[in-house]
Amino acid sequence: MGFLSKLFGKEEVKTEELVLKSYMKGKVVDITEVPDPVFAQKMMGDGFAIIPEEGKLISPVAGEIIQVFPTKHAFGIKAGEVELLIHVGLETVSMKGEGFDVKVSAGDRVEVGQTLLTYDLELVKEKAKDVITPCVVTNMDAIEGINVLKLNENVDFSQEVASVKLK
Repeated sequence: MGFLSKLFGKEEVKTEELVLKSYMKGKVVDITEVPDPVFAQKMMGDGFAIIPEEGKLISPVAGEIIQVFPTKHAFGIKAGEVELLIHVGLETVSMKGEGFDVKVSAGDRVEVGQTLLTYDLELVKEKAKDVITPCVVTNMDAIEGINVLKLNENVDFSQEVASVKLK
């Protein structure tokens, strides 16, 4: 504990839980319902997915954009100890960014509710395998578990959807 924290009686407080807000308007489903084994079998991590009603993706957390995929359909976000991957649609990589308008870059700090991407939902329905959009914690070794609060419910932007319990 440093001098100033002793002086003011403040210790570093480690966040024990991270709340994830809804990053899309739509229906929340269990990660095991995603029609892709990489997500459904939790190969990349645990989480949940949203079936979107409109083509807009916002940040579920305050943090840093650590990756924007070149094909514009997926984002890595770091919030404290938690690293998230949000993947818009399934097999959207084959669209090569068509219909996607990214609003952030790697290294950007983002706030909850900040727009990351707008996209043509109808085009994704037409050209990709599915519009379902998973959000997974990719560094599962740092967390104890995820509690999805709104399973099988429709959510609007920035509603509390899940909590991630840290080790």
